[in-house]
Order: sequence, then C-alpha cells, then structure tokens
Amino acid sequence: MLKTHTCGELRLEHAGQQVTLAGWVHRWRDQGGLVFLDLRDRWGITQVTIAQESSPDVHALARDVRNEWVIQVSGTVEQRPDGMANPDLPTGEIEVRANNLVVLNRAKTPPFYINKEEKIDEALRMRYRYLDLRRPSMQYNLVLRHNVVRFIRNFLSDHGFVEIETPILFKTTPEGARDYLVPSRLHPGKFFALPQSPQQLKQLLMVAGYERYFQIARCFRDEDQRGDRQPEFTQLDLEMSFVTREDVMGLIEEMMTCIVEQVSDRELVTKPFPRLTHHEALLRYGTDKPDLRYGLEIEDVSDLVAGSSFRVFTETVAAGNPVRAICVPGVGDYSRKQIGELEEIAKAAGAKGLATIAIEAGGEVRSSIAKFFTPEQLQALVSRMKAGPGDLILFAADSAPVVAAVLDALRREMAGRLGLADPNQIAFCWIIDFPLFEWNEDEQRWDPSHHLFTAPMWEDVPLLDTEPGKARGQQYDLACNGYEVAGGSIRIHDRAIQEKIFGLIGLDVEDAKQRFGHMLEAFEFGTPPHGGIAPGIDRLVMLLAGEPNIREVIAFPKTQQAADLMAGAPSEADAHQLEELHIRVVRPENGK
Repeated sequence: MLKTHTCGELRLEHAGQQVTLAGWVHRWRDQGGLVFLDLRDRWGITQVTIAQESSPDVHALARDVRNEWVIQVSGTVEQRPDGMANPDLPTGEIEVRANNLVVLNRAKTPPFYINKEEKIDEALRMRYRYLDLRRPSMQYNLVLRHNVVRFIRNFLSDHGFVEIETPILFKTTPEGARDYLVPSRLHPGKFFALPQSPQQLKQLLMVAGYERYFQIARCFRDEDQRGDRQPEFTQLDLEMSFVTREDVMGLIEEMMTCIVEQVSDRELVTKPFPRLTHHEALLRYGTDKPDLRYGLEIEDVSDLVAGSSFRVFTETVAAGNPVRAICVPGVGDYSRKQIGELEEIAKAAGAKGLATIAIEAGGEVRSSIAKFFTPEQLQALVSRMKAGPGDLILFAADSAPVVAAVLDALRREMAGRLGLADPNQIAFCWIIDFPLFEWNEDEQRWDPSHHLFTAPMWEDVPLLDTEPGKARGQQYDLACNGYEVAGGSIRIHDRAIQEKIFGLIGLDVEDAKQRFGHMLEAFEFGTPPHGGIAPGIDRLVMLLAGEPNIREVIAFPKTQQAADLMAGAPSEADAHQLEELHIRVVRPENGK
C-alpha cells in the first residue's frame, strides 16, 4: 500500500506516529514559510503542513502543488496548535507535519470545483461524471447506497433467503413498458430482451423449490424519463413460497424499519406503517402513493354544494361526479396572481378551472363564488373543511379520476410552497386492495393494473366470470414520501386461473402458449402458493439521502434524454457490426 492510514483515520491518539498518506489535494494555502495542504481520500480529509525551515526541498515542491493533484506525503502526526482545531472535521484536532512529498499524478484544472458544494450545470456534471463523483456529497450518497445494499443482503440471508442471479438476456414479453431488444448473431432475425424485471424467473425459482429467493437485480425499461426513473435501474427482487400477503408485507416492513433506523440518519415517523386501501388513498390524498409527512387531506363536499346556485358544482354532482376540496392552512392573503398560478397547475392536471375560498383575518369569506351560496351553505363548507382565518380552500369538480389528479397536484404544490414536508422524515404506508384490472377503452379489453401474474383475492375469483372490474388483486405497494418504493403481489400458481387472466386481457390460447408456454407448463409440475415484492434501490436511497432525483445516487446515470454524456452513448454501430447481426438501419425521411 502507498499509505499507512486513510485521510479520515488519524486522531489525537496517533500523535507522534510516523505515517504515510496518499490522496487528492482538496485545498492548498501558501503562507510563505509554511504550506498547508488538505489531503482527501474517500474516508475524509487530513491537514498536512510543510515547513520551509525544516524541509526546504519538500516545501519548494509543495508550493507547486495544485488542487486535485494526486500526491503521497509522509511525516509525523501532531496536535494542532491551541485555537487551531477544526471541529467540523473528525481529523480536526491533528495535522501531519510532512518531511516527504511525492507527486503521483498532476491534474488539469477541473471544469468545476470539487471542494465546494455549489450548483453545477447537470450536463457538465454528467460529462465529467468521474470528477463529479469525487465531490463529498456524491461519495456520501454512494457509500449510503452500499450500506443499504449490504444491510439488505445480510438481513435477508439471516431470514433464510438465497441470493440467485437470473439471466440478463431473456425473452421479450408484454409487461407494461417497451423492452430493450438485443439482436442475436447466431439466430438471424431473432432477439433477446433485457429484463424489465425477473418476474417470470423468480416465479420459476419457486416452482424449483427454493422457497426464499432474492437478488439485487438490474432491470431495463425503454420508457420516457423522469426524476425517479432511469432506463436501467436496480431493484431488490424477492420471492417467497407458502406465504400470504401479510407474510411478505411483515418482512418488508421489518427490513425497511431497520434500514431507516440503523443505516440512515432520517427519522421514521410512521411506525407501524399505516395501511390504506387503494380506494381510500385516492379519496383522502388523490394518489396511490401519498406523502404522509403532512395533512392537507381531501374532503368530499358534494352534498354541501349540490343545493347551491353555482352551476359548475351542481351540474357536476347531478352527473354523478364528485366535488372535493383541500384546506391549506396559514396561507394568508393570497394574491390574484398566486391564485392564477394554482389554477394553471390544476388545469395541467386536467381541471377546467379552479374555485377557491379564502378565510380572512376576521373570519370573512373572500371568493368569486361566494355569491352563489347562502351564508348557511358557506358556513357549512368552512366547518366541513375545518378552515380558519388565513386558510385557503381549493375545490375540484369533475370525474373522480380528474378530481383526484387535480387535488393531488395542488396538495403537493402547497406542501412545497409552505415547507410542510420535513426533509429529514421518512413516512411509509402500505396501499392494498387494488383493482385487479383497468378497462382499456381503446382496445376494448381489460389491462392488468399490476401485472398479468397477480392473483385475484381468492374470494373474488368468481367475479372473473361475471364482473372482472370489481375483482381485487392481491397486490400491495409500499409508498414513501410521495413515491412508490416497492410493488408486489401474491402470484397466480394455478394454470386454469392464469389462462383465464390471459383471456381477459386479450391473449388467446395460442398466443399465450407462444409467449408464456414455459410458465404454463411449469405450473403443471407442483407449483407452491407464492408471492413477492420488488423495492426500488435507487428510489429508496434517493429518499434516505434527501436527494431530488435518482441520478444523484447512481454512479453513472443517463440524462433525462436517456443519454450518457460522458461516454457519448448511445452511439452508431459500424457497418461490419450491423452486417454480423443481419441488421440494416433505415434513416427517417423528413423527420418521420
């Protein structure tokens, strides 16, 4: 080793020892007869001093050193002079008085500061990701990610799970998003697919009798990017045999609780995790991934507004649709411009407009729709919404899905404006009792709301023949701080039920056999009842790190345009490669 200690290791008890350190120059200060170097490696920073009087040659070399040079220093650990300790550094009570310095590698001036936490253009960060990863915040995030994954592996191993790798090259199947296809050189015209998840394979491992499987799995989906999405991502893939959904949820709740309390510095504020049905979550929060760090719960006021003279509300209720609202506390005197901003947010979520009622300091109501209500009706609304002086009531009137989407968007917006969500808190909740199917109007068929291997609630199996839309799935999602961080279900282990599901989603028998024949055949050889779940590692670490998107916790992510700016990927393949793969690229004409 070129070092005896790390740059975060030395303390007062090491005073007097001869040590050798190696790392990057974090900062340097030339004070004439004395040069100070802050030397950095992954473990921390140590101050190094080089005195001209005692080491003139080393001092001369140190004066030429610049930030991000890679150097090795040797010297004696000393206590810092009185009043010179740095309480912000674990090594802040000591320094190394160097008597030798070796420049291991020089560095060009970086395109951005490594030793300062400042806002840097993300494209520049992605272009020089290897430099971006040197910054302390990024190193903290990746070490946190490592610790989370290490904890998961140890936790599940201690609970009888076996880690098994599954193929990256598999068969293309319909699972929601577009597959990434890989052409086969040996089988012209045929393609592998990169797995969107190891769903089929983990079920086959249950057929194989392993009973408790897990994998830190790489997954691939060709879909539009968002702050919490990447074309390639990592999930904890987990499956168990002879279990109910209570068994799976209980295991994951224990594991997540331990991760937050033992691995992170966040505060877990929901313990045990609340459980909401899918229907209840939409009614109370407008989303199936609610943020429970704050209130702003939705209230139904359809009954109170039905007798008003405000036609937007009365006609909505008469058509069988809801009028719902949230009360935002402590807003104060919101201006017309601010109300206009909220209306634009509501329209972007599907609303035709936005009705509001503000409660002024004296308790008076200020609203453009107040004239359509009697004083008694207004008082009933204010009472139902538990509104007081300085509060603002925001209404949505439309179909139930639109109302949910609008109030969810407004709820998130107002929580952000008012700082209602404590960034140091973690709030999990379970969402259960999802509909098994969603009706696809364009295709005139049912689509699985989760995936096509999700089992119906056993008591709802008869509904598959009569009213599929009323059947509930044995699905369970784990939400955290407004994100879905895990989704799972009890699976279908009976071939007859699986074939019935195929039929409902428009897969005929021959098509199903071609795509899933291996699964259907496996189900005839003694398949145990089984279920699983797949927490997203990237999203979980993002929340534990308090970051705004998952690119901050992935070493080499893609941009929002699904591109790698550092390596210049995706890139064109040369003609010889394409010929070997029997592929011809047809260029689009006129942008079509």
